[in-house]
Amino acid sequence: MGSPDKTAILLLAHGTPDSVDEIPEYLRLVMRGRPAPPKVVEEVTRRYELIGRSPLTSITLQQAALLSRKLGLPVYVGMRNWKPFIAETVRTMQADGVERAVVICLAPQNSRTSVGLYRAALDRQGGVPFAADFVESWHDHPRLIQAFAEKLRAGWQRACSEMGVKIPVIFTAHSVPQRTITEGDPYENQAKETAALVAREAALTPEDWRFAFQSQGMSGEAWLGPTVEEAIVNLQGKGHRGVFVQPIGFLCDHVEVLYDIDIGFKEFAGQHGMRLWRAESLNDSALLTSALAEIVRSRLS
Repeated sequence: MGSPDKTAILLLAHGTPDSVDEIPEYLRLVMRGRPAPPKVVEEVTRRYELIGRSPLTSITLQQAALLSRKLGLPVYVGMRNWKPFIAETVRTMQADGVERAVVICLAPQNSRTSVGLYRAALDRQGGVPFAADFVESWHDHPRLIQAFAEKLRAGWQRACSEMGVKIPVIFTAHSVPQRTITEGDPYENQAKETAALVAREAALTPEDWRFAFQSQGMSGEAWLGPTVEEAIVNLQGKGHRGVFVQPIGFLCDHVEVLYDIDIGFKEFAGQHGMRLWRAESLNDSALLTSALAEIVRSRLS
């Protein structure tokens, strides 16, 4: 174990282009070197234009700064599909003399399509030049659950008050190809466990909530469901006229939240005579910072 000043934290995230002009290259990286079909590029560009920009990078850097302040240790950020790239960040850490790092993916539920790919990016070219303690998953960490429940309670109570009646909650996480689950990936179970823990923390009854997967890919293969759209139609059929969405797979605002939920699902709900609200993203949540800090402390102890 290195001396305290040689110990650091590395946060890993997906990455996002800084401008719409960079989307073709960004999608090529997402697709592991293959150019995306023109229709996919066009659709992704349209979505980014509608939200203006994705704040994922700036919020992740803010989360890193908050964690560094709380722990008194340097916190680095590496992105898998855009700048600052993981490889570049690792070189910076080496130049800074880092000897040991706790590595946390900002995707609490473990899937080989997310956490697995982050680890592969970290291990590429023979691994990293320092001891890396890689956190596989933290989907059930008590502070993370409290952070989501805090946002849920505040937003859901306001929505129910506006609607004049208690409305159902849909917990969501990013979908993955169905084949990853049939091959033994723990992601589906962990996502649903996070949702159940948050529901219990927020004192929801089993009748108050359900779970759906969002942001299914455009690859043409089978993706994990049910979809949010299916859940909305089902709730409409039961007589509901409002719905509250609580994402539990995302830790900050980005395109899957700002477009998929705030624009896409809201329009879909409206077409079916329903109103839709969303919980605020965790972003700079003090409870999220505490969750990350406790994970680091447990690894360093």
